[in-house]
Parts: sequence; C-alpha cells; structure tokens
Amino acid sequence: MDFFENWQQVYLTVLMVVVFLAFVKEWLPAELVAIGGLLACVFSGVLSVTPGAENNALAVFAHPAPITVACMFILSAALDRTGVIESLGGWFENVAASSPLRMLVVMMVLVGCLSGFVNNTPVVVVFMPIVLGICRRKNYMASRFLIPLSYAAVAGGTVTIIGTSTNLVAAGIANKVMEPFTMFEITPLGVAFVVVTFLYMVTIGRKLLPDRTTLAALIDNETSREFITHAFVKDESPLAGKFFPDTELAGVRKARVIEVRRNGHRLREPLSKLCFEAGDEIVFKGSIEALMGIRENSDVDVRGEEALGLEDIRTESAVLMEGILGPESSLIGKNLKELNFRQRFGVLILAVHRKGQNLRERFEDERLVFGDTLLVQGPAEKMRQLFQQKDFINLSEPKHRVNRVQKAPYVLIALAAFILLGALGGNFGIPNLPTVLIALACAFGVLVTRCLDPSEAFQAIEWKVVFMICGMLGLGMAMSQSGLAENTAKAVVGMVDGLSFVDAGLKPFIMLAAFYLLSNVLTEMISNNAVAALLTPLAIFVGIQMGVDARPFVVAVMFGASASFSTPIGYQTNTFVYGAGGYKFGDFFKVGFPLNIILWLVASMLIPVIWPF
Repeated sequence: MDFFENWQQVYLTVLMVVVFLAFVKEWLPAELVAIGGLLACVFSGVLSVTPGAENNALAVFAHPAPITVACMFILSAALDRTGVIESLGGWFENVAASSPLRMLVVMMVLVGCLSGFVNNTPVVVVFMPIVLGICRRKNYMASRFLIPLSYAAVAGGTVTIIGTSTNLVAAGIANKVMEPFTMFEITPLGVAFVVVTFLYMVTIGRKLLPDRTTLAALIDNETSREFITHAFVKDESPLAGKFFPDTELAGVRKARVIEVRRNGHRLREPLSKLCFEAGDEIVFKGSIEALMGIRENSDVDVRGEEALGLEDIRTESAVLMEGILGPESSLIGKNLKELNFRQRFGVLILAVHRKGQNLRERFEDERLVFGDTLLVQGPAEKMRQLFQQKDFINLSEPKHRVNRVQKAPYVLIALAAFILLGALGGNFGIPNLPTVLIALACAFGVLVTRCLDPSEAFQAIEWKVVFMICGMLGLGMAMSQSGLAENTAKAVVGMVDGLSFVDAGLKPFIMLAAFYLLSNVLTEMISNNAVAALLTPLAIFVGIQMGVDARPFVVAVMFGASASFSTPIGYQTNTFVYGAGGYKFGDFFKVGFPLNIILWLVASMLIPVIWPF
C-alpha cells in the first residue's frame, strides 16, 4: 500500500515541513506560524468550520488545554501580585546566601517545588533579580546559578499535569481516546526527574557551569558612577549662534553632551552640525568632578558658568541597571533608533547582551529580540517608570511595588482547592470535575476576591502561547482526520517490526525510547507545545497499531517535550537566563546534554514500570 492515500495527506506532509522550517528558521513568530498552519488547513478544505463536524477547526478554541493554560497564567499572576512568590524569594535570600552550595541547593529545591503548581516563568522572573543581587553582594558568579534556576523550573513542571502547558496539551489530546490523566498521575516520574536533575546539578553539572560576566559587571558601579546635568543657555550667552565644534564644550573631557533640547523637543541634528540658540537645554553626562568643572572651571579649559551663560543647572544621579526583554515586549523587532529610546524613556542604553556576546558599540541598529539583556543608565525616577512597563523585566533588583498582601489567603485557598479537587476528585464524596472546570473556578475566585484585577488578568495571559497551542491542535486534528497520523504510525511500526533481530517483547520498549528521544530533540529546536500537539496523536496511533496501551507513549511525549536542557531556545525560562547570565549558546549544550541523556535513560526505564504496556 502506498504511504499517501489522498491529496490531503500529501498536502499536510508538505505543510508540516514548511511549519517545521518556519519554527526553526524563525521566519515568523511561533504563534503566527501555528495559526497560519491552521488557516492553511481550513482554506484547503482539510478542515472545515461547519458546526458539529468532526473536522471543525473552530473546536480547537474550545479545547480544554488552552483554556486551562490561560487560567493557570491568571492563578500564577495572582500569586505574584499578592506577594506570595516574592515572600518565598525573600525567605530564600535570608536562609540561602551563606555559601554557594547552600544557595544552589535551597534554590533548586524551592523553585522545583513551586514549578509543579505555578507557571514556571513568573517563578524564574521573580528569582532572577534576587539571585543576581546576592551574587553581586557576595561576589559570586551569577552564571553558576541561573542555569540551575531554569533547570529546576523545567524539571519541577513535570511533577503534575498542570505544571507545564506541555502536559496539558498532551493530556488534553489523549483524554479524548483514553482514561483522562489525573492531577498527580505523572508525579512519581516527575519527582524522579526533579531528584535526578538536582543530584546532577550539585555534582557533575556544577563542575560544568561556566564563569561568565554579566553586563552590569562590565562597569564597576563605584568607580564609574556618572551623573546627568541639565543646563540652559542664557540670552546673552556667547554659545548662542555658535556651532558645537566651535565652542569650549567640544573640548570638555570626562563629560559629554548627550542631548540638546529646544522648546521642549530634542534636536535631531548631529552635534557636529548643531548651532546653539538662547534657551536651549543642554544635557551633560559624566563624572561629578567633570560636571562641577563645567560650573567652576576647575579641571577643564572652560571659562566657567557665568562666561558660558549657563544657568539653572540641575544634577541627578545616573543609576545603572540591567533589564531583559520579555516575550510580550512591544520593543521586539525594533531597533533603538526607531524607538527613539533616549527620548521615549529618558535613559541611555550602554550595552546589549545577545547570544553570548556583550555588544557595547554599534548596537543601535540591531533589532531587539526576546531575551536581549540591556544595560541601562538614567535618573532613578526614569528607571522606575521604565521598569513599571511590561516591556522590561528588572534584573538589578526585585520589583518594589505595593503587593496586595491582605489578599494572599484567598489565592492560597484557590491554589489549595485546585490541588485538592484535582487530586481527590471521585473519592471521599468529592465530585470528579474536569481539570478545565476547576481551573476556571479558581481563576474566577481570585478575580472576584480582587487578588487580581480583570485588566491585570488579561495582561497576565501569554496569548502567544494560547494561540500557538490552538494552531498546533488544529494541525494535529488535520493529521488525524486525514489519516496521515495513522499511516505514519503504521510506517513507524512497520520499521520496528522489520528489526528481526529484536525480540517482539522488546519492541514496545524500543518504540517508547524512540518517542521520548524524538520529542526531546524536536523540543530543543521548536516549541515544546508544538511538539506535544504534533506527536501525541502519532503516539496514540502507534500504540493502537502495536496492540499495546498507548498511555506510556503519551507520557514519553509529555516528558520528552518538557525536558529542554541543551539549548537556550527550547524552553522560555532558558531564554530568560541566557541573556541575564551572560551565557554562550554552547554553555547550555555542555551542561544540559548529559542531563538530557540521563533523563532519557531514566524515562525509558521507569515509564514501562509505572505505566505497563
């Protein structure tokens, strides 16, 4: 029998190749690729939009997985907004900073436990500035802690079905054809993953961690402290009517003119062509000694404040801080010149860290991407305003805001209810409710009790993730409805059956190890949710074709797609610490590849024991 039975299967095969390349090459944002693939299936007729039809593409938007994921984002944001996660971070700082090893151990245990029940991205976002702050004060290398921080969050997400969106996607697809996965069904294997990751990182992995310099360390805060001064040109000033190169200001050392404003607007002419006028505001930047020299004529050949006609000088300290671009930042895809960054935010960008390199020159034309770490300098008030926006995540210090601490009991009750209803449903008279219904009820609860405002809840949901899941679920539906998944499963099983030298009883075990390995390799290159959506239907059909329970294969996809340790692009938390820690791409492979191999062996041995074929 030919592999392709109809034109739809040929079309989908080509489409899958295009989608995969688009993910790897990053031609478009991942969510656009996924939704584009869904639309391609609809417009080609592979899927329809007819209500009630089995191939109704709109059904993916009512799928439990994206709805549950959105609710978990809301619940995680409520824990953050009420100060619960920050309190745990503060406790960590008080008890863990006495030695590097103690700090590593406590951090991994705490983050691993949290990530089993809370979206791991906010956990990492809260802990990063705390870890960086401790490292600065204790003179520790931050690069020895940020990779373990991300790995603990990734491993912790495998402890429960709600720990990561990957589990929810795979379980949501599988629940249609088999007994639904319960909240803690995967916990034994997840705990094994956490323990193995912990032991590896405090022994072998710790020795492989690199010593990297973060952006803030490029400039010593004490020796290079600079200030910003504003001065105005008087009507009778000799500067008026002169071009900058012809004035004494061009020869001032240890201070420089960074901006000239006229009638409240920044002049865009280069300094070499700028002619001063009365009333112009000149902004200087430099050491306090140099700026005082402009006023007092102490160490530079300038005639002084009176002769220059400068008045109303005001000086403010220029604070040096680090910030990282989050996945929802509106700055992504734009360069600093397009953004008019200095004028828009009132701060200076001194350097950019990207892909293991610290760029200190000629970075103004570089288009910003998720994970870029920026070294920012400016007045304290401007910094506060900058980091209040969603575009930046502050790495220099924990977020200082007024948390709704009095609401913390409500969100803790909601989280406890979620866990208990999910774990005990169907027992002790507790109704067996679907996970998505419990998630919706808990999200509603934290909104009604004002732990989170509706606008904050809307912003907390990572819509890119939600829409990407929907798009990939549509592609998975197309594979199943067209018969492509079944044909692929038959071909794969046929290949394994062709291994005549392998005992028939061992073939399911080989197939399971192959599924985990394939999921793991793909998730290092494309989204973990995309891998789960594409491979779960295939895993189910393979189990059917082999005449064994498909559940172990689905679990292999779940864990293989979640365990991203070898690249900084396979999992979002890896991308966050990539820039913040000053890492190179190869650092993740050096530390994470052995861990990937170990966990592959662990999963291949334990999955058949916990879920027999």
